[in-house]
Amino acid sequence: MKKIFILLLILIPFFGIAQTKVSGIVLDNTNQPIPFANITFKGSKIGIVSNEDGRFYIESPDNYEAILVSFMGFPTKEVKLPNRVNYDFKVVLSDSQSLKEVVVYSGKTSKKNNPALDILKKIWERRRKNGLKMFKQYQYDKYEKVEFDMNTIDSAMMKSKLFKGMEFVFKNVDTSKVTGKTYLPIFINESISEVYGDNTIKKSKEILKANKNSGLGNGDGVNTFIKDLYNDFDVYDNYINLFDKSFTSPLSRTGVDVYNYVLTDTAFIDNKWCYNIVFYPRRKNELTFKGDFWVNDSTFAIKTINMAVTKSANINWVKDIYLEQEFDVMNDSVFLPTRDYMMSDFSLNKKESSKGVYGKRTTMYQNFKFDEKKPEKFYKEEVNFIDNSVYAKTDEFWQENRFEKLNKDESGIYKMLDTLKTVKKFKRMYNLVSIIGSGYIEFKNFDYGPIFSTFGYNEVEGVRVRVGGRTYFGPNDKWRLQAYTAYGFEDDKFKYGFSGKWMVDKKNRIILSGGNRRDVEQIGASLTSTNDVLGRSYASSGLFTTSSNGKLTNINLSTVAAEIEPVKNLTFQLGFSYRTLESASSTFSLDYFTDSSFTNTRSDVKQSEITAQIEYTPKKRTVGYGVERREVDSKYSRVFLSYSQGFKGILDSDFDYEKLQLYYKQPIIIGALGVSNLTVELGKTFGKIPLGLMSVVPGNQTYFIIDNTFSNLNFYEFVTDEYATFNWQHDFNGRIFARIPFLRKLNLREIVGVKGVYGTISDENRAINASGLTYLAPEKPYWEYNVGVGNIFKVFRLDFTWRGNYRDVPEASNFTIKGSFGFYF
Repeated sequence: MKKIFILLLILIPFFGIAQTKVSGIVLDNTNQPIPFANITFKGSKIGIVSNEDGRFYIESPDNYEAILVSFMGFPTKEVKLPNRVNYDFKVVLSDSQSLKEVVVYSGKTSKKNNPALDILKKIWERRRKNGLKMFKQYQYDKYEKVEFDMNTIDSAMMKSKLFKGMEFVFKNVDTSKVTGKTYLPIFINESISEVYGDNTIKKSKEILKANKNSGLGNGDGVNTFIKDLYNDFDVYDNYINLFDKSFTSPLSRTGVDVYNYVLTDTAFIDNKWCYNIVFYPRRKNELTFKGDFWVNDSTFAIKTINMAVTKSANINWVKDIYLEQEFDVMNDSVFLPTRDYMMSDFSLNKKESSKGVYGKRTTMYQNFKFDEKKPEKFYKEEVNFIDNSVYAKTDEFWQENRFEKLNKDESGIYKMLDTLKTVKKFKRMYNLVSIIGSGYIEFKNFDYGPIFSTFGYNEVEGVRVRVGGRTYFGPNDKWRLQAYTAYGFEDDKFKYGFSGKWMVDKKNRIILSGGNRRDVEQIGASLTSTNDVLGRSYASSGLFTTSSNGKLTNINLSTVAAEIEPVKNLTFQLGFSYRTLESASSTFSLDYFTDSSFTNTRSDVKQSEITAQIEYTPKKRTVGYGVERREVDSKYSRVFLSYSQGFKGILDSDFDYEKLQLYYKQPIIIGALGVSNLTVELGKTFGKIPLGLMSVVPGNQTYFIIDNTFSNLNFYEFVTDEYATFNWQHDFNGRIFARIPFLRKLNLREIVGVKGVYGTISDENRAINASGLTYLAPEKPYWEYNVGVGNIFKVFRLDFTWRGNYRDVPEASNFTIKGSFGFYF
């Protein structure tokens, strides 16, 4: 009796909960799965589409007694639900005598006489006449909630040693309404913003009013990371960008070539007659969705749309992506967005049983206002957002201003994380992830690293060991000091470097910097100059190289600089540097003639230089507002212009000259065809200079792909004082391989590219050369081309590169194979 009483106490809370959950698979009468079947609760508009394997999960907070399952060529089947929660349902659709005249299909729908396509054409005609685009100006309030959850929680995970001492977290386990899997909430971030836009000048601005997260990381950094991870999307656009990939929208004008469309239903929604259209991809492995949408019959505006990325889509680390978007009727002709929902299932693989992390974003909109014009300067983006008060709002503020209340799981995350952060084991796990991500080992106010630069090798130093660190009080420090020392076992010498930065003005990011470095360097590793006093190229200390290299230089470099960023992503810098250069190897010389008779030579160079630089990086996004900001990985343009003046006689400097350099990089997203990256570099030095100050065309003598270098060139193979380079690389994102049956399942990605360089050397610079190196300039432009295969095992890329000309140069490398590791979606 006592046991029965306890059981009743446990079950009583569930008796009053109205909820229906169903998961299963849809099959035909030959026991084959039916992909993209339509499943709805009988008597509701709650529906989903089965995946490529015929599997589905549907959930509602209300009670339903049956589901309806339909697919073209089969009669709609009503399935009774014996329980409120029904797992592993098997629904079999059988052919009907009354539907014999309808062709049962498993692939393409017709592009002719298809009523769904007639409706789609009407949507295209009205797409610019719906929603916010109808008004000259608009503004609204936005509430955004982002949550991360561990999913596929099972008893084995709960009992694992990993969670020993942290078992209390499993009290918050729940079930996803999209996938039907168990999940454990581990992080939540909330924000409230005001959004303004002007369609006449195509400007917009978002002002953050409040932000709150469950305690992991700085609010500003988390917010920026989230915005990069979850881009805003518009279903009316031809392409929807998610995780650096361009997915073809089901409402795209090119959609008829990649989607099947089926008109399945009509109904009144909010007193508006609407059509229901189901869509699913024509081919596997392409960046497409499956799902359905309801569209109004007069305005042809979307009322609701649900879509999920197909599992066969060529995207890594993400097993599922699910999106919902809802619109409300403002009047008879205006539909405005009211709610967006996006869920991603991050996982190492796409197996149904694999564990992962859900990332869920809910965005809500309200308080719309229109045609209230703001001055154009209002839309100027702030260089540094420093209002810390937005991260310190009270609980009472959030209770009053949230657009919707948090559910019990979401409320519990704040309390759980506060408790979890007091657990030593969790702190150790968190610190390990932080080390891997940043490359630094954190101590109080000091970081040791970067740890990945600890060991190196080159012909002069032999095995090289480096130790170093930086001050670190927080991500928004106004000043930072860095230093390192290194030792080469072959040359038996210590090297060192130190630098300091101080941001004296936050509003305009006025930064003063300076430092000194004495080290061994490969000075021909890049064309565009930099004032990073501690910078070091991989060419100087690569552990794995294709051939020996002794063309290294001892450098003693001192710099001071000041920079300002008066406009977001527009930086001006003025700097002074003094350096001495001399060969670090007995087999390599920097010698030059010092007199007109060409009899006296010197082996070292002393040079003072003033440099003015301008850098413009539109659409670049950064995290934090301290002296060093972390760059968010996103595609943006970069324009860099540098003017340098060398002064003879100042600090015993050797040469007078002027140098101009221009660098331009432009990423181009070409929808479903992938992404192109174009890079151009131009430079010219006016005046007489020796080898140590020349512009050396950067070669690559490693086994790895290095940006802005030529894979088939050796160091110092081409030397110039005037140059122009061009580099085009295009990643098709697997579009070609997706159409080849035996390659389709590998999810490989194809890359093609071509690089070229033109350059000259003046007669006076040739005349003072006493180094013994024969100057060769690419006066007939040098070029090389490459084809590559990316996404090998999800982390590796392999490039095959051919030299286009200059194939008879001694020790020429006419064909190379190089690779690179990376984390790619």
